[in-house]
Amino acid sequence: MPSQQEVKWSQLKVGVIVLISMALLTTLLFLMTKASGMSVFSKKLVVHVFFENSAGLKKGGEVQLQGVTIGEVKDVVVSTDPSRKLTPVEAILKLDPKFLASLHKDSKASLGTIGVLGDTIVNINSQTATGPQLEDGDELHTLETPNITDVVKASQGTIESLNVILAKMDKIVDKLQNGEGSVGQLINNPDLYVKASQTVDEVHKLTLQLNSGKGTIGKLMNDDQLYDHLNDTAAKLDNIATALSDGKGSAGKLLHDDKLYDNLNATMAHANSLLAEADAGKGGLGILVKDPAFATKLSDTVNKLDLLLTNVNDGKGTLGKLANDDQAYTNLNKLLTESTTLVSTIRSDPKKYLTIHMKIF
Repeated sequence: MPSQQEVKWSQLKVGVIVLISMALLTTLLFLMTKASGMSVFSKKLVVHVFFENSAGLKKGGEVQLQGVTIGEVKDVVVSTDPSRKLTPVEAILKLDPKFLASLHKDSKASLGTIGVLGDTIVNINSQTATGPQLEDGDELHTLETPNITDVVKASQGTIESLNVILAKMDKIVDKLQNGEGSVGQLINNPDLYVKASQTVDEVHKLTLQLNSGKGTIGKLMNDDQLYDHLNDTAAKLDNIATALSDGKGSAGKLLHDDKLYDNLNATMAHANSLLAEADAGKGGLGILVKDPAFATKLSDTVNKLDLLLTNVNDGKGTLGKLANDDQAYTNLNKLLTESTTLVSTIRSDPKKYLTIHMKIF
């Protein structure tokens, strides 16, 4: 049976071993937490973030600052505050205070994932933050980014739209294959193809004629002499415009001579005055326009003249017979011919016809 001293020595050895083990365990734990950037014995900075959806964020999830782990998610709860109706998910974050210099009140928090399908984490972005340092109990504003679920939901509408478009495209292709519509006819109708080919040939011939200088447009494109004529014409028009601008010629004086303008203006004023007097019944023109008696006389005269011309046209009276009777015209023409002959004969031998015989009783 061991002595009491041996028992005490054994208990002392066990106690020393336990103390050494605890010291080693504490040291190892300290070194592990220090290597991960977290201090076990330092007081953590607690902040709150509110999200529209947790997107799989869980308690113990990482909190990163520009990709560096600076804390963890303490808890994820659903807020019952009516003012948080649009962002009901509250994430309580524990942050290492040694990163406090990089954390600001206007830093933005967002949800992300480690890899494509990894765990959900909280990302804090302070690249554009310039506000005061973050304090314990503050609320970080969020920068919402679409997650996989949001992308899938958004893509569903796009896929439905694509399905509708593909269905319409399928109908269009069927119509084209059946020869419906202009494009379908062009693809399936040989006659339309032949006409299109003939049209292309005609256009090609026309292009060749233009290039060879045939026709008006071809000459305009290729004839240097015609170009020179057009150029000379343009130069003359330019000279005319310059002369008008310089006040030369009648048109130029009309454009620039104030005296000519004043005379023209005075003439117009005088003409307006004459028209006003005529409209008022003054002067000969006014009487002609406004006097009913004169108008009646003029109407009677015109009627009589019309009657006279009608009689002449019908062969009535001397003028009518002269205008319409061939016999009268012939006799008159014969009389004029004989008179001309008589005058010519008298002129050729006046003594024969103009001798005066006087007898004295």
